[in-house]
Amino acid sequence: MSLQILARNVRRLRTAKRFSQKALAEAAGLSLPAIKNLELAKNEPRMRTVQAIARALDVKLQELFQPVRQLQTVRFRSAKRMQNRENILAEVSRWLDDFNFLEGALNRRARFKLEGVWEECSKDNIVDAAALCRKKLHLKPVDPIYDICGLLEDAGVKLRQLSMASDSFFGLSIAGNDGGPAIVVNAWERIPVERRIFSAAHELGHLMLHRNAFDVSQTEENEIEENEADFFAGHFLMPDEGFCKEWNEASGLHPVDRVFKVKRIFRVSYKTVLFRLTEHGIADRSIWMRFNQAFQRRFNRKLSFKEEPMALDSTEPFGLKPFDFQEDRFSRLVREAVEKDKISLSRGAEMLGIGIEDMLDILRNWETIQ
Repeated sequence: MSLQILARNVRRLRTAKRFSQKALAEAAGLSLPAIKNLELAKNEPRMRTVQAIARALDVKLQELFQPVRQLQTVRFRSAKRMQNRENILAEVSRWLDDFNFLEGALNRRARFKLEGVWEECSKDNIVDAAALCRKKLHLKPVDPIYDICGLLEDAGVKLRQLSMASDSFFGLSIAGNDGGPAIVVNAWERIPVERRIFSAAHELGHLMLHRNAFDVSQTEENEIEENEADFFAGHFLMPDEGFCKEWNEASGLHPVDRVFKVKRIFRVSYKTVLFRLTEHGIADRSIWMRFNQAFQRRFNRKLSFKEEPMALDSTEPFGLKPFDFQEDRFSRLVREAVEKDKISLSRGAEMLGIGIEDMLDILRNWETIQ
């Protein structure tokens, strides 16, 4: 038994559950000194003590003994202090290790296609940097990105969604030194799909513009770099030439309909469209207030700044749906590894984070639909 690994995992999982040491001791039926000594790695505990802790934390026993690779070249910053930061990093680390194992076992290593333009991507001209990345990925200056997950995965970026109840954390990115490049996006149900798409492009902006700022010890947001990544994301998703073309072609529509048409074409938020209007001098900063007033007059309800408007009816929602942002390369590699006997069915279930019964159901569907 590695006492240091056990101590670190108990502390990490306890923090993620928002348990104090006293609360964990009570839930496990142990004394407070027993928990303190374990987390300080002072004494090797009995197995029944560890089993009680696993039950209290609602985790498998093996998770308490499993070593977690410490990521270093990570950009993981948020507007507020996060208690479960260490747990998220541990989950991401294991996922990356699994991803790289599958790529190696199946000989499916993916080269990062934007590596060759790193030196040409400058913070001094972010619009050109975004255009250069689009060109490298064979996107025309007027092309919307209909499937950013597929685009990034094809470009060699490992992509993952995880759900975390926080409106101050939208995503993180990992550099190549730690098994990336990889992007993790917060898929909490209260975060609109448009925001998830933007977050993926935002993290790509960090990978391309801020390669020297990937340090796991840095936790506070850098406002300048965040704004630069936002600017990159806006122009990567909605290039000027395409925006101007679609905006001009919709000139006969009601202003609210015009904004939402352009928004849907480029799969961005209405806020991204309004910001571009101010950037081009088509409107001044009062557009935010005027647009909200126009929306309220048209639909008799207020428009939340934090969220995209939901459906006025069930037939044509304004907002995108979860399947509009869905990564699939990792699960595809798991399927191939299972079918080629590179991993067991139970290992595949563990990688996908599902139970064995669910995995068996997926296997039956794989066999039915090729």
